[in-house]
Amino acid sequence: MIEMTALELHQHIKENPDITLIDVRETWEYNVVNIENSVHIPISEIQSKMHDFDEEQSIAFICHHGIRSRMVGIYFERNDFTNIINLRGGIDAWAKTVDSTMALY
Repeated sequence: MIEMTALELHQHIKENPDITLIDVRETWEYNVVNIENSVHIPISEIQSKMHDFDEEQSIAFICHHGIRSRMVGIYFERNDFTNIINLRGGIDAWAKTVDSTMALY
């Protein structure tokens, strides 16, 4: 798994528009703030949705501070996914460094 800062992931998305962004936060969190074009799959549902994705697909996981998303990334890697990114600092870091118009919570 690759750990990326918000600025690094932002640049990576620009260079790789086919990347899949998966937000694993709870529904209420996602409704407060989310990254455009992200897919919302709460962590409680991730196991049942994992095989909806290709094992070689580039996937970046997002949560509030980067801890839950890291756990999901590790889980995906243990199930043979090879191109996993974790947003270090989560949506909180994204709102503080990439898009200051986003809500903080």
